[in-house]
Amino acid sequence: MTESSIFSGKFIVVGVCGGIAAYKSVELIRYLVDAGAHVATIMTPDAEHFIGKTTLTALSSEPVHTSLWDDQSVIPHTRLGQKADLIVVAPATARLIGSYAAGISSDLLTATLIATRAPVVVCPAMHTEMWEHVAVQHNISVLRSRGVFITPPEEGRLAGGDVGKGRLAATHSIVEVMTQALQPQMGNGSLSGKHVVVTAGGTREPIDAVRVLANRSSGKQGHAVARAAASRGALVTLITTVEMSPASGITQVQVETAQQMQEAIEKIAPSADVIVMAAAVADFRPVPIADGKWKKEDGVPPIVLEATPDILAGLGKIKRPGQVLVGFAAETSNLVANAQGKLERKNLDLIVANDVSLPEVGFGHETNAVTIVSAYDEPVTVDLASKTTIAQRVLDSVEKSLHRIQEHT
Repeated sequence: MTESSIFSGKFIVVGVCGGIAAYKSVELIRYLVDAGAHVATIMTPDAEHFIGKTTLTALSSEPVHTSLWDDQSVIPHTRLGQKADLIVVAPATARLIGSYAAGISSDLLTATLIATRAPVVVCPAMHTEMWEHVAVQHNISVLRSRGVFITPPEEGRLAGGDVGKGRLAATHSIVEVMTQALQPQMGNGSLSGKHVVVTAGGTREPIDAVRVLANRSSGKQGHAVARAAASRGALVTLITTVEMSPASGITQVQVETAQQMQEAIEKIAPSADVIVMAAAVADFRPVPIADGKWKKEDGVPPIVLEATPDILAGLGKIKRPGQVLVGFAAETSNLVANAQGKLERKNLDLIVANDVSLPEVGFGHETNAVTIVSAYDEPVTVDLASKTTIAQRVLDSVEKSLHRIQEHT
């Protein structure tokens, strides 16, 4: 299932609040219409200070809605709330988030949110101090506990010229969360009852009290796999080095070093039906670790490295019957051959290999291109696509492996 096809024929309500990021709703609305969705846009009165109603009407599938007293419908919030397959609010202000959490229907958008049973995606955008305020974070937690999907803001340059967390998430990130929100409606509970453990991010190995030895992994692919598994009904535990807000239905365990990741995963590995080791675990770590900070005037410190535990190989040795173990391999040459060798050496069921020397592939990118090598089937190549799409293809292969193992046990 591609990201675009899931929106085809869907009635999607896009809420636009009064913030400088309101102009970014143009890109989201256009994306959804191009993907085949019927888009009904609701603007709050404050949003009209930032973007014209005429602009959004031209892009949407029907005239923009702005008032509870709408000439098109006597009760517009009821019509829109009941008809919606999904509601996304982008940008969502602190006021909207607070009103929604408190159940206060002060305008058409909040009334529609309260009047719907459709999944809701809220995309906050505000200044850093506002985003970090205890009241806003409390309201976000309340919404999340009620099953609302939150697309966290990103770090970057803000309207005031300073830099911090609060920028509206990029369109592709919003689309990923919307895709996740819609998938349970598609009847995709194919991993229901399964415990899926996913690792994500690059480990950070301390050199001294300040510096670390790290790698370029962003954790985006592992987080995408965790979200995709949750959307298929799995109970998901995500062990990650990256501080990202977890999606609904995911238990997140925060770690930093290879040792911490090993300890975390070994505690829960016996109960897992599927383990996906998407994390980029450091192969080496400094020894010893300096107690304080190395001072520049003390000269260049001697850094001695030792091998870290091979977590994946260790899991392969203790893999129980019926469990599916998935590894990842970042390569720069001989992709399939190197992946096949790793799969056999470490007793894996699947290995997801990518050539990180190619453009837009692997670390730090929003896209990836992989070859999924299986212990049971021919390799599957997935051309350049979003990491959400890659995650879905990986889980398709995981499900095939589960079925094959079940047939032979």
